[in-house]
This record gives sequence, C-alpha cells and structure tokens, in this order.
Amino acid sequence: MKCPFCGFDQDKVVDSRESKEGESIRRRRECLRCEKRFTTYERIDEIPYMVVKKDGRREKFERQKVLNGLLRACEKRPVSIGRLEQIVNEAEAFVIDSPERERKTSEIGELIMNRLRNIDKVAYVRFASVYLDFKDVQEFLAELQDLLKSKDAKEAAARLPEKGKPAAGSASKPKAGR
Repeated sequence: MKCPFCGFDQDKVVDSRESKEGESIRRRRECLRCEKRFTTYERIDEIPYMVVKKDGRREKFERQKVLNGLLRACEKRPVSIGRLEQIVNEAEAFVIDSPERERKTSEIGELIMNRLRNIDKVAYVRFASVYLDFKDVQEFLAELQDLLKSKDAKEAAARLPEKGKPAAGSASKPKAGR
C-alpha cells in the first residue's frame, strides 16, 4: 500500500477490525519511512451474476426485473405473491448455480414459463407473449393451440382408468357358469 503522504510503498498494520456490517475490514497502517498513519478499507470485490440477452449483450441479473415481469403477467389473476416470489427464487438460484456465473435469458425464460404454465394459463400466455416476442397473430395462435393440446392431453389422461382397476362406470360382471 502506497503512503498517501510520502508515496513510500512499505508500511505496517497497526490495528485491524471488521466493520459493523462485516462487509469490510478497516486497517490502520503506519508508513515505515515517514511514520505517519493512514486508514485503508478492504472488501470483497463481488462479481455480479449475469444474464446473456438474445442479442449477445450481458446484463447484471436483477431479481426485481423478473418479479416485475411476473407481476404484470399475473395482474388481476388468482396467483399469490408467494408463488411469484417462489418462481423468482428458483430463477435466481438457477443463475447462481451456473458455474460461469451467467445464464442465457432464454433458459431463465423457459424455466419461468414452465412454472407459470402449471400455475395459471392466462398468466402463462401473457408472459409468453412478451417473452417469446410474437411477430404476428399466427405465432400467438400456434402457442395457444399448443397450450390447448397439452391441456386436452392431461384431461384425457386423467379420464383413463388406472392399470388393474376397471374404468369408471363399468362394473365387473360375474362370469357365467360358476
């Protein structure tokens, strides 16, 4: 550390203590040439988590931005703020778990859309319409048809009898001759 008084680059640490918040360390130093004292602060240089946009730009991950998008999509819908907070937490954890400290927005968007699809279909369509940036009504209609197909498939599966059990409404008939 260079002395701010004489410019000499050797000193000794006289006192060292942690800040109140524990985010930095305050060090009292004494220059070995002019013997004047000065204070330095040491803190961790945090590298932010990043998202890679569609055009290749990198931005700092902002959980509030994700929450705002979800709030807009779920406006006037029966979705609790707790559920939205849970989705934001999952998205943030997904970014944090990345070994490169960054994720593509497409990956984050897919995660959010999958969660919304299971919670509220209208909120899902609202979010998807902004996120997927539909160019025309045909793209929007195709997404709606996919949503309806998956809903119909789930409903059909729910109506199918479980293995080994008779279908609802069909009674097992006793075999004749016994």
